[in-house]
Amino acid sequence: MSWSEDRLHRWLAQQDTSPLLRGSAGHDASVLKRPLGREVLCTDQVILGVHCEVSAPPRAVGRKAAARALSDLAATAASPRALLLAVRAPASCSERTIQAWIRGVQEEADRAGAWLCGGDLACADGPASLCVTAVGDLTSSGRPPGRDRARPGDYLALTGPVGGSRLGRHLRIQPRIEAGQRLHQVHGAKAMMDVSDGLAWDLYRLCRASGVRGVLEGVPLHRDAHRAGRISGCSAISHGMHDGEDHELLVTLSERGLRSAQRDGASCLSSLSVIGRVTEGLGLILGEEVAGGSPRPWSPDEGGWRHG
Repeated sequence: MSWSEDRLHRWLAQQDTSPLLRGSAGHDASVLKRPLGREVLCTDQVILGVHCEVSAPPRAVGRKAAARALSDLAATAASPRALLLAVRAPASCSERTIQAWIRGVQEEADRAGAWLCGGDLACADGPASLCVTAVGDLTSSGRPPGRDRARPGDYLALTGPVGGSRLGRHLRIQPRIEAGQRLHQVHGAKAMMDVSDGLAWDLYRLCRASGVRGVLEGVPLHRDAHRAGRISGCSAISHGMHDGEDHELLVTLSERGLRSAQRDGASCLSSLSVIGRVTEGLGLILGEEVAGGSPRPWSPDEGGWRHG
């Protein structure tokens, strides 16, 4: 039997109502309390068979869909506030599975201090997908972080190790919300983005947007990168540069900001690593340690995830 939009709507009506709502629960549009600062909006999606295995546990799929959007908020130093979820599912999908997706989104929202406030359901042939829109508050003054704000002389830093995420971490994303806020508000990080499509490709795009050259001098490798290398026959450092879905924050800091961040005792910055420098020029250069020899330019043809 096909799942029923009406039954799911009645089930949703029995769930807790968000305290952010100032309008009616269950309305097609959610009216929220006034924001605490400047509003930040982003959207991301999980397509089964593309972003995760079709057989992945439904709650984990929901958590991942929410976490991908929340990670984009983290890269803007915003505090999560509300989520919207749009679900597309074939008629053969069970209502229990759809409910588990929604539960997963709710659970990830709870962890981030946000609320699932609305969304949409649609039945269609083809792969199922979950699209999450996240709303956040940016309470700091001044210009917000952006990938176009790297400047020559900045240091490049990463909030944690990368590589091998497809061995399971791609379903356990941890948005670096607190780290993004501290790096920007306390230590002056100006350029920030989360590593979703591969460290080298994302760093290349950050440098391209800023009109600068990045020199990648080191890659902090997750133990999964070494495991993935033993399975694939590729080097662990190749997995670290190209696998993606790590969702660590890539940031640029002045020398003063870097020293301040390195002295910060907050647990969210305990794995902060310096990975290189920003210089005059364009593109991305792999340093000796990363290149395994003489420094050389990195080409987008070498790896990273691209749709299309």
